[in-house]
Amino acid sequence: MAKEQKTNVMRVLDKEKVPYQCHFYSHEDGAIDGVSVAHKLGQPVDQVFKTLVTKGHSGSFYVFVVPVEKELDLKAAAHSVSEKSVEMIRVDEIQKITGYIRGGCSPIGMKKRYGTVLDESCRSLSTIIVSGGKIGTQVELEPLALIALTGATTADLCREG
Repeated sequence: MAKEQKTNVMRVLDKEKVPYQCHFYSHEDGAIDGVSVAHKLGQPVDQVFKTLVTKGHSGSFYVFVVPVEKELDLKAAAHSVSEKSVEMIRVDEIQKITGYIRGGCSPIGMKKRYGTVLDESCRSLSTIIVSGGKIGTQVELEPLALIALTGATTADLCREG
């Protein structure tokens, strides 16, 4: 098997001396949603987080990192960044804004540093898994390391069932 290529996410983590573990999964079947990825990795779904990018009422962009099986509560998200409202950006805007494609968007190493908020549930986990910057690649690291690296805060971001 060919050696996996380092992604920008891995280069940032290496440069900042943040310990992490890589996970790779097959995506030829097109199943790249977070729950499918968690199952492919054999990891609990509450440990695998997705990266969502929004635009606030002010025009600023924000990044929210939430467990893959949960849904972002837009009102809670807006409140967490002191915005009147936030809305998801369109899929065709993801690469222009973040430098990443849909399914490979990571909170680490975006084109610009945006206000970032992790769901409060990350604090109860020893490690979380987020996108490694391309489809088929995930990185596992301590939540506090991710918070420090991205300048993130935490808040209760998910709506119940």
